[in-house]
Amino acid sequence: MPSPRLVSWNPCLEPFRFNDTEVLQRLSCMAIKGKMFLVANLGTKQPCLGSDPGCPQDGRYQFNTNVAFSDNGTLVGRYRKHNLYFEEAFDSPADVDLTTFDTPFAGKFGMFTCFDILFFDPAVRLLRDFEVKHIAYPTAWMNQLPLLAAIEIQKAFATAFGVTVLAANIHHPTLGMTGSGIHTPLKSFWYHNMDDPEGHLIIARVATNPQGLVGTENTTSEMDPSHRKFLKVLSGDPYCEKDAQEVRCDEAAKWNLNAPPTFHSEMMYDNFTLVPVWGKEGHLQVCSNSLCCHLLFERPALSKELYALGVFDGLHTVHGTYYVQACALVKCGGAGFETCGQEISEAEGLFDFHLWGNFSTLYVFPLFLTSGMTLDTPDQLGWESDHYFLRKRGLSSGLVTAALYGRLYERN
Repeated sequence: MPSPRLVSWNPCLEPFRFNDTEVLQRLSCMAIKGKMFLVANLGTKQPCLGSDPGCPQDGRYQFNTNVAFSDNGTLVGRYRKHNLYFEEAFDSPADVDLTTFDTPFAGKFGMFTCFDILFFDPAVRLLRDFEVKHIAYPTAWMNQLPLLAAIEIQKAFATAFGVTVLAANIHHPTLGMTGSGIHTPLKSFWYHNMDDPEGHLIIARVATNPQGLVGTENTTSEMDPSHRKFLKVLSGDPYCEKDAQEVRCDEAAKWNLNAPPTFHSEMMYDNFTLVPVWGKEGHLQVCSNSLCCHLLFERPALSKELYALGVFDGLHTVHGTYYVQACALVKCGGAGFETCGQEISEAEGLFDFHLWGNFSTLYVFPLFLTSGMTLDTPDQLGWESDHYFLRKRGLSSGLVTAALYGRLYERN
């Protein structure tokens, strides 16, 4: 298919201009009929010459491709997937496509697909260099709990970068594929259903200039008791609470005397170091390599479920190779430590908490999932004394996962 940067083409109105373009013609006509901008994913081919050292033996490249059409049917965007995920039928283009298109209703959109969301190119570079505020994101994502369910990473990307993500996942529950949504930093509209084979149309009205959650405009007053305690812990000062009966000083040395046991368990195919979350309140710390994760928590009531705070700082090597720093508060699959990291989607445990870590990267994605595959939004995110933190009070349902997922792109 031609590049819209080089050729202006309306497939619906010029159906015979290029060969083998029946699918593009139909999509173009759909955009005209619906009076809408349309983005779709399909396979495309590009002939190549034997003098090209990368040319496949059959004389053509095949690409996993996103296309975008304007409301008059004109092809306005083409993106060829860069980060392939076990896609032997497709090639990766020699140069990364950084694809944007302009709309009269919301300004500039960017697009990429599926596995690309975990890498710097093209996802982060699009936002950094082209000031994109909206992402069109077709995907075929197989859910993997507790950290990489489809709606979980879609929402995290929108929140981390302060953009709107329009995510359309293939709905194929027997393959573990479901989870689409319209995600803004502050609110999400999503569909996740592993039981019903039918898909779902998501419609939402969102701001043309999304309001971000991260930043000084969201700073919590230090008069908030839980945040004041967090700042005290972060500074290393003792924190004392005085009431009619007692004075409590939660000093780090005192916590360490009664520190819970450290253990290891596999999560997302990685060897996490964890500590159990016991009791109604406390401060926990667990470290791996250069990353130390902290949890300051209170629980309105205890449940029989086991929760754990885990850390991973290393190269992920299964189903892709990329460097991760992660702090994760997760519900375990059972009562044993070895169940921490298993895939579960139902939970009853409620927490008010601060979760933070001394990340070595600026690219940290907040993952937040509650019972029944429900997304939640942190009360606050941000940097404080070289630590990235997430704060939440008043969960409406049981916590499945609260995590900070850092990507060190330069160490892939």
